[in-house]
Amino acid sequence: MARTLHSTPAADGFRMPGEFERHAGTWMLWPQRPDNWRLGAKPAQKAFAAVAAAISQFEPVTVGVNPEQFANARRMLPPQVRVVELSSNDAWMRDCGPTFVINELGETRGVHWHFNAWGGMVNGLYFPWDLDAAVAQKVLEIERLDRYRAPLVLEGGSIHVDGEGCCITTEECLLDEGRNPELTKDEIEHYLKEYLNVKKVLWIPRGVAHDETRGHVDNLACFLRPGVIALTWTDDHSDPQYERSAQAYEFLSRETDARGRALQVHKIHQPNPILIQPEEAEEVDIVEGTLPRRPGDRLPASYINFYLCNGGAIVPTFNDPHDAEALATLQRLLPERRVIGIPGREILLGGGNIHCITQQQPR
Repeated sequence: MARTLHSTPAADGFRMPGEFERHAGTWMLWPQRPDNWRLGAKPAQKAFAAVAAAISQFEPVTVGVNPEQFANARRMLPPQVRVVELSSNDAWMRDCGPTFVINELGETRGVHWHFNAWGGMVNGLYFPWDLDAAVAQKVLEIERLDRYRAPLVLEGGSIHVDGEGCCITTEECLLDEGRNPELTKDEIEHYLKEYLNVKKVLWIPRGVAHDETRGHVDNLACFLRPGVIALTWTDDHSDPQYERSAQAYEFLSRETDARGRALQVHKIHQPNPILIQPEEAEEVDIVEGTLPRRPGDRLPASYINFYLCNGGAIVPTFNDPHDAEALATLQRLLPERRVIGIPGREILLGGGNIHCITQQQPR
């Protein structure tokens, strides 16, 4: 039975584990909306299937699909991937799915945040988002896990934790006017501490330039393990990302985590600027209320938007000169994992990347 609880994870002794801790499996959603994905989402579906197949080498994968896509998804996904009917407006499981929390007894529960498509009627990316807003509860019902309903608009891509009491996020995202304008920074931090069971929140000023989520931390920086962070970087001082990454590097380099450790910050050079091509823009349906895809717009490409699974790291690549260096650096920093590159351009065209389309369920 999946109950809705009226306490908080912190009060009950549950915490969000680091992504690098052991998983029971991975959850994803299936892309299909033609006003976000080009050519009726066919190229994106191939990319999502490649990500699911890569992760399924390491742990179980479940993909939620809208009813009309069940047969297509079942045909395109490998047999070891579980496919379940789970209606959604789009395919960003990281952002609309539950944040799983665990306790010392090995029990798992889920946090169901409020979802408003990255900004609601103020600056959200599409309308309606009612199906996405119910995804977290549906996942927890399927897994028969108790649910905490958090009083906060928040997407999973806006937070990373080290599993030992520290959370990183960005002011640009969580203080955005479209999310929780009625709450102060201190009030938002209080909710993060209660629902993630963390002791310290590190507020990085800004995320990646041109990111339509307005500052998701998972495109900028992540924990590789406690005390160790990877950060997207550029050496080009004229690039709009340079100032943002330098600001983040300076901030993180002088901070300590919840246990008082100085943070090691490793720079991962971003790919060269990636622009939407005219044909890519033309192949997306134009619908009022959905963020348009315009030729020449720069995409927020970052190697940091990777996913850690049991024994693996699934990293987006961009057919870019920096691909090999990024994969090699991550392999050196993650010697206990097999680093696998998966072409990420088709996912990036939809507004995110591999981390954005996955959500870990801890063991």
